[in-house]
Amino acid sequence: MRQILFVIAATGALSVAALPAAAQSGDFDARLPMDIDADNTAIDGRNDVIIFSGLRLTQGRVSIQADEGRARRMELEDSTWHFSGNVVIDVATGRIECDSAELLFDEFRLRRAIVTGSPAIYTLQRPDSDETTRAEAGRLAYDVDQGVIEFSEQATITEGGNQISSNVLVYNITEQRINADSNGDDGRVRITYTPANGIEPPGEETDEPDDETQ
Repeated sequence: MRQILFVIAATGALSVAALPAAAQSGDFDARLPMDIDADNTAIDGRNDVIIFSGLRLTQGRVSIQADEGRARRMELEDSTWHFSGNVVIDVATGRIECDSAELLFDEFRLRRAIVTGSPAIYTLQRPDSDETTRAEAGRLAYDVDQGVIEFSEQATITEGGNQISSNVLVYNITEQRINADSNGDDGRVRITYTPANGIEPPGEETDEPDDETQ
C-alpha cells in the first residue's frame, strides 16, 4: 500500500479546500426552525422511530429531499437522521446527490455525516470562481470535530482540467492536505494537471517568418 501526500497551496491545482463548505456545521444550524413536507408520515412506536416518505426538509440554508427519512427524535439536540433513496442535499454553494445519508447531531451541532452512492456526487460552485468543483466517491465520511473528510471507494475530485483520483482520498481541513491512499485494485493514484494559460502543447510550433538572404 502506497500513500502520496499533497499540500494544497493557495494556487494549487485543485481547490479542494472549498469542499467542506457543503458540510460545515454552520450550514447545519440545528437551532433554526425546521420545515418538513412529506407525502406520508408514520410512527414506529416499538422502535421509537418517525418515518417520512417523500420527504422535503428545510432548515436555514440547508434543504434535503429523499424518498424516505427516519429519525429517532424530531429535535436535533441529540439525534441521528437517516435518509435513503434519491437523496439530494442542497447548501449555500453546493449540492450532494447520493443513495443514502446519515447525519449525527449532538448538542445542536452536526458531529458526523456519512454519505454513500453509486457514486455519491458532490458539486460546488465557489463564489469567487467560474470553475465548478466535482467530487465522486462510493462513500464520503465527514468527522466535524476532527476536521477530516474521507472520500473512499474509487474517489475522484475534479476542477477544470485538473483531477486527482484514488481508492481513498483523505482531506484534512485544518492543514489543507490531501492524503491519497493507493490501495485500490490497481494500486494507483492518478493525477491530471493542466498548466496555466500560455503554455503551448508539445509538438506545436508558432508560425514565424523564414530568414531569407537576398
